[in-house]
Amino acid sequence: MRKFNFASEAFHDIYWRIVRDGVEFDNTKALFNFGFYINKPYHNSIEDSADVKRSWSQEYAQAEWQWYLSADPRVSKLGEIYGKVPTIWQRMADSNGEVNSNYGYQWKRHDQLDYVINQLKNKPNTRQAAISIYDAKEWSSYANDTPCTYAVHFMILDNKLNMSVMMRSNDLWYGFCNDQYQFSNLQMLVAYETGYEVGWYYHFANNIHLYENKLPKQTARLYHR
Repeated sequence: MRKFNFASEAFHDIYWRIVRDGVEFDNTKALFNFGFYINKPYHNSIEDSADVKRSWSQEYAQAEWQWYLSADPRVSKLGEIYGKVPTIWQRMADSNGEVNSNYGYQWKRHDQLDYVINQLKNKPNTRQAAISIYDAKEWSSYANDTPCTYAVHFMILDNKLNMSVMMRSNDLWYGFCNDQYQFSNLQMLVAYETGYEVGWYYHFANNIHLYENKLPKQTARLYHR
């Protein structure tokens, strides 16, 4: 089982795994049914390496987190926090300026987050502390924006709050880097609310990929890694 200490370590390792072993799939290179652990999810920044310059912005990721905390699906709310609305969110918004992929909006729908916290407080061995996000029964609302995450599940093991994230699709470059920041912050929030230490974070994607424009220009040296 693949295990990493930090999110940045996971990003750089998986980047080169996709480059070397990925299958060409719909303008991407992809790995299928791919899972891994991050042992210290609170170390959730993405750093550049000598050969991969991601230039990840913690300022933006934190703005997105504040947007999620607001549970407001309007992209204009992100604009108020960050100072502008990134183009990708503008494209995903519906005619009301709302998106499905504000995960804070999703985990607060029907009080899911409160339910999870109460389950963990009242029954530490519960298997029901799960939040659902993607739901094909709601396909009619996915014309502009289909959530990439199926579910987030929490469990207490060894007196620590552990979390599993299950995704149908995950772009490593943008999706994973920002999503892991949001989910690890959610894990820390739930750990705080329930009084447990943060444990591991397990991340699983049916399809984890890089778009062609994020693949390295020169590939000859890849066989030496």
